[in-house]
Amino acid sequence: MGEPRTLHGSPVERGRRAIDDVEIRAWAQRFDLLSDPGRLEILLCLHRSPGISVGELAAAVGRNENAISQALRVLRHEGCVTSSREGRSVTNRLADPIIHEILHTIGAEH
Repeated sequence: MGEPRTLHGSPVERGRRAIDDVEIRAWAQRFDLLSDPGRLEILLCLHRSPGISVGELAAAVGRNENAISQALRVLRHEGCVTSSREGRSVTNRLADPIIHEILHTIGAEH
């Protein structure tokens, strides 16, 4: 069998263009964040309840505040979540519009 065809429109060339058309690392990172059940629960809560506090998130998902804070730190670092101080409380919101769409795709509602 000879070398693979590399003419424009060949399966090889279409495959290469498909890879070049997508931000592979960015998508892999998003999917990595979403693949953790704990972070996914947090993102779903933020989607339904924008402005929720760490204590409220902990109660909603049944984990301690320290675990929630650590997960939020990862999500903030990756640009998925923003936090803001309101008085003595820190509130959190979903910030990534693509993750917002993905959550809708899997059935999450507001």
